[in-house]
Amino acid sequence: MPTFERAIVMGGSMAGLLAARALADHAAEVLLLERDALPDEPGHRKGVPQSKHTHVLLGAGRRTLERFFPGITDDLTARGAVVGDPMREVLRYLGGGCHVRGSSDLRTLYVSRPLLEAYVRQRLRSVANVRILERRDIRGLAMSADGNRVAGVEVEHDAATSTLDAAIVVDATGRGSHTPQWLERAGFPPPEEQFVECGAAYATRHYRLEPGQLEGVKSVLVAPSPGSLRGAVLAQQEGGRWILTLIGLLGNRPPTDDAGFRAFARSLPSKEIAELVETASPLDEAVPATYPSNVRRRYDRLERFPEGYVVLGDAICSFNPMYGQGMSVAALECAALADTLAEPADGGVGARFFRRAAPVLDAPWMLAAGNDLRLTRPDAPAGRVTRAVRWYMDRLHVAARTDPVVAKAFLLVTGLVEPPASLFKPGLALRVLGARA
Repeated sequence: MPTFERAIVMGGSMAGLLAARALADHAAEVLLLERDALPDEPGHRKGVPQSKHTHVLLGAGRRTLERFFPGITDDLTARGAVVGDPMREVLRYLGGGCHVRGSSDLRTLYVSRPLLEAYVRQRLRSVANVRILERRDIRGLAMSADGNRVAGVEVEHDAATSTLDAAIVVDATGRGSHTPQWLERAGFPPPEEQFVECGAAYATRHYRLEPGQLEGVKSVLVAPSPGSLRGAVLAQQEGGRWILTLIGLLGNRPPTDDAGFRAFARSLPSKEIAELVETASPLDEAVPATYPSNVRRRYDRLERFPEGYVVLGDAICSFNPMYGQGMSVAALECAALADTLAEPADGGVGARFFRRAAPVLDAPWMLAAGNDLRLTRPDAPAGRVTRAVRWYMDRLHVAARTDPVVAKAFLLVTGLVEPPASLFKPGLALRVLGARA
């Protein structure tokens, strides 16, 4: 028997799609409301401007999508997506050098955002109790008579406004979420917001994948470092192509003209990327994007929050896309939502979800926001513990250039499989501290 009569999800990007799938196991009816008209085939749309840039599903994210949609990895690879061991088949330039290659049990999925979303939408449409309603603008929340519960949403469609009732409403509308304002309007406190600026700028271009090109390599990652605020992500993709996203922080904006794009790529420490942009055939012009800051809204710290309401995805925490965590973290949040719904009720679903989701967000926030803070504000005051951790991480990256055990340990953390604290285990610390600088 369903636990709820109707659930509503606001927002039809990856977080919203996965939230709808999680709710489908507990509600008689799930309505997914999306502002855009959704394409039948893979395609870019206004509501997902980042879809033109590089996307990956980290190991933890891919496994979570398999939980919701069994067989998704095989189905997408049959459509041309690429699966690779992120240790054996990826060159990772981190901390001023290249980590040694080896092997791991992880599998990263390299796929364009349009193909992934189109596939997930197709699978979701086949779930009998889910309906996707397009071209719906959310105008606000509908509150219960006593003001303690979110009882539905106010929706505009074809110039007419109506109210849709629901037992649970999920905000997956992204970084521009209006929930803080809606909460204040309903008499609830807004969440504390944490900002870490990064001033990131991107430029992305596709190239034809030639036979034998970068043999044995499916991706190249160049992370900005204190010595250079430039980076890049190169990855194979469906359609027999490479996608290359150049990254710059704090004014290091990658140019979009051909000569400037190639010159920026040549300035990176990866000879593989430099060679590719000089020899490969471009398939399009470079497209730009900007990303000002990492943002985390601390709903988990609120003492009062309306019943029947959940906020997730970029609406609760959005990261610098450079770290490739966004879709995987959203998937883990939706798994946390599914687990919250499955447990015996003890308090509001929102409060219970926020408690469960907080540790899911802690690690990627530490990785992304913590590193961006170090890169963009190197002269900012730092406590003794922070200085010690930064010194240790510098040593770790040096050790990872030759020690596959250290390299794998760092990969497991960035792949969201192990917590950052695992990097400080005594056995690993001895390898790090014993490495030659």
